[in-house]
Parts: sequence; C-alpha cells; structure tokens
Amino acid sequence: MLGTREFFAQFTDKETFSKIVEYPDICTMWKKVSKEYQDKVSIVYDGINHTYAQIDEDIADFRTILKQNGLKKGDVVGVFAKNSYDFVKAYLACVTYGLIAATIPAHLNAETLFGMSLGFGFKAIVTHDELEPVTNLVKEKNPSCKVLSVGLVAGEKTEMVSVDKKDIATIMFTSGTTGKSKGVKLSHGAIMQGATNGCYGTRDVFDQRYLLILPFTHAFGLIRNLMACFYTHSTLFICKNNKDMFRDIAIFKPTFLVTVPAVAEMALGLSRQLGKNMLGSDLKYIISGAAVVAPYLIEEYRKLGIALFPGYGLTETACLVSGNTDNYNRPTSIGRPFPNQELKLVDGELWIKGENMMTGYVSPEDNAAAYVDGWFKTGDLVRFDEDGFMYIVGRIKELIILPNGENVSPQEVEGYFNALDFVQDSQLFEDVDQNGKHFLSLEIVPRASVVQTLACEDVNAYMMSELERVNLSLPGFQRANKIVIRMEDFERTPSMKIKRYKKC
Repeated sequence: MLGTREFFAQFTDKETFSKIVEYPDICTMWKKVSKEYQDKVSIVYDGINHTYAQIDEDIADFRTILKQNGLKKGDVVGVFAKNSYDFVKAYLACVTYGLIAATIPAHLNAETLFGMSLGFGFKAIVTHDELEPVTNLVKEKNPSCKVLSVGLVAGEKTEMVSVDKKDIATIMFTSGTTGKSKGVKLSHGAIMQGATNGCYGTRDVFDQRYLLILPFTHAFGLIRNLMACFYTHSTLFICKNNKDMFRDIAIFKPTFLVTVPAVAEMALGLSRQLGKNMLGSDLKYIISGAAVVAPYLIEEYRKLGIALFPGYGLTETACLVSGNTDNYNRPTSIGRPFPNQELKLVDGELWIKGENMMTGYVSPEDNAAAYVDGWFKTGDLVRFDEDGFMYIVGRIKELIILPNGENVSPQEVEGYFNALDFVQDSQLFEDVDQNGKHFLSLEIVPRASVVQTLACEDVNAYMMSELERVNLSLPGFQRANKIVIRMEDFERTPSMKIKRYKKC
C-alpha cells in the first residue's frame, strides 16, 4: 500500500495545503523560515522569548565554536542536555554545520555516557555546565572526545554548510524491535519528511502555539514537536519542569499539544476533578502516540472542543507513519499512511520502505535482523480495513505462545477490555500457578473519574461482572483465567509506556 498526499488535502483549505512543501534537508528549511519569519517568536523558555532571528544568530555563533574546536562535516557530536533553549541552539548548530547530532538523555550516568562516546565515536560532547561532572570519565579515559559547554560564545558567525538529503543528521536511541538499545541513524531528508507528515490532517497547520513536555531525545519530541514547529513557523513553549505543565499552559495558552496517552488521561482526570479544562481554552488539537489511545479519551476531549488524533510511528521511521483523521468514526485506528511510503503486511507484520525511513542502525548486526530486501520489519502486527485505515493488533515480541500452540496478542485482547469506559489501562500476561501450569491473567487499572459516576451499590462487583462479560465474549484461547482490579498504576517507561511483565 502507498501513502498518498492527496488523501490529506480534504482536511484543510487549498491555500494552506499548498504551503505544505517538502524540504530536502534541515538547512534549506531553516534558511527559509528564519529569514521570512525573523521577527516571530520561535522559542519561549524560562520566561524569555527568542525570535527566529535571535536563534539564527545564536546558532551561527555556536557553529563557530564547533569550527574552532576542529569539528568537521560528518563528525558525531553528543548533545547531552536537558530540554531547553540551549539544547535547541546546540542541536541546530550541529546539524546545520554538517555534524551528526547524537541526542543523549540528560539522566544518563557517567559510565553509560563514556561507553557511548567510544561506541558511537563521539568527537565531542556539548553539554550544560551543571551536567559537566558526568563527563569527567569521558575526559579522563577518552581525551580525544572534547567536552564543550553549550554556553560558550564565539562572538562571530559561521555560515551553514551545504548538505544532502541523504546525509545523516541525527542519531537517536531506541529499543527498536528486539528490546535492546540501538542507535538509529536519521538523515536530513527523513527528519524533514517526518516534520512534513506532521502537517497533514488538521485544518490549522501554520503559525500555531506548541507546548513541549516530551524530551527532545524522544523522536516524538524532536520531530513532531520541535521540527514540525519550525517547519510551520510556529512558537514552541518549552516546559522547564513538567511539574509546572498546567501553570505553563495557563500562561502560554497553546493550540497544539503533542503527548502520550497517559498525559492526556491525567489532564482529563484533573479537569474533571477541578471542574475546568486544565489544557486551556485555546487548545485545538492533541496529537497522541507512542502507546494505544483509548476511544474514551477521543470522545471525552471532543466534549471539551478538543480534537485528539491518534497516530503511529517509530524512531526508525522519523516518528510518523500514519495519522487518524477520522478519529470519531474509527477511534481505534492509527490512521491512513502518510505520503512517500510503501507498506505491506508479511504474516501480519508491517513492513515499510519510504523517505521517512532511517538510514539504518549504527550496528551492522542490528540491520541484518531488521531488513529483508530493503523492507524494514517493524515488529508490529497490523491490519487494514477496506478504506486503507490501519489498526495495531500487537507486537511480535509480545506474543504469548500457549501450550496448545495458539498465539495470543496481549494488545489485541486488551483492546476489548479497554473499550469499557471504566478501564483506564490493562495488561494481559502469561502467569503460572503453584503447580507450574501456565495460564492467562489480566490486570486492569480503573478510570477513577468514571468509577465515581457508577450508580451501583457494589462498584467492584459491577466492574468485575462487565469484565467477565467481555472475557466470555472472546474465543476460548484468548480468555483470561484470572482477572484482577488494581488500584495503582502500572510501572511505566520514561516515555510513559506500560512496562510489560516479563514472560514466564
């Protein structure tokens, strides 16, 4: 199946749609946007507004720092910084100088950072002064890797270099399709395709106000937040501390929020509890991905006048593969594929080729396992409906193989239970009894805001009866032998995905 640009034309006006153009690389995009919108505010951070012209000057100055330290086109530089204006400055300075910016989570310890500096061949690490102590091991044992403060000022400008769309711009880190951490190489062209894809499917695209709460070291934060914001000459408010998110929303009044379902769930719960929309009266759109979006959230935000659009993507696909523009009629879908991609199913697994695809993993052995004849194997089990909309069925690595040989996809089964309004999250897993017999168990986390409205004497008994009703409607091999209602949330990853229980 091919993703087509024409399909998305219907969701905005002709004039706006005509402005959604494909830039070959980050330098070309930045040159145009920073010149034409130089007086517009680009980044808001720590109470300071930075215009496109100001950030362009700061980037040009920091390119000089990179040049003075002997860095050359194609060198790998670690950007070891928290979400901030300085991260943006350092990242753009690197990629517009032809360097490969490896985005490094700010919470990493000294040993891990040192290992990365060797494993990925860092020529330098750009960091905040407060994080510099973490780099001491690198300085001691890998002196060929320079450590540069992001606060350095040269006092003179260095121009952007010429890059090709196939040149590597970024290395991002992901668990990939097999669970271990991998370095994903994203080209200039792939990142710009991802940013372009972020423009499809909503009526209002350009000159918006974005709020950033996701880390820049996550593809969703870097590409769908930062790069899509620049592409659309919008303004990005960077939350200095996510604990202050709702205060920041009240001040900034964003129109776009790119986030994960768990945060959307939390914001909705607080809105119910406090009797007001915690995401502000100006918010138009929530773009949500990285985990399954419950249909309940789509409908509840609709009541608040906010359109929540589920989507699908991977770090390996520069974030965006598809977006659900028909969210109210097909709330369980991850949408139609974006342009410039080919998709096919092989034994139910989604395989992809396209302009948004990574150049490959850093490790050759990881590439050998991930590709077949140029097709990237996503590891996701998917189905298409008659109109070309995609639905996630599950992950190959999460399949439970029962003793009778049946394959059970936890995500598929969980979807049936998550359709109940009072179910916030669920997890199906393989359990084992004291006699060593394997069976399926289900745990659910109830949605407090709905549970409080249930008009029945015994709420737990009602919920359990509804869960059993759904359970009995499933084929025998998918039924849970044990169902537990838990009162605390599941353990989550840094990107707010539920941590799966280890297989028995």
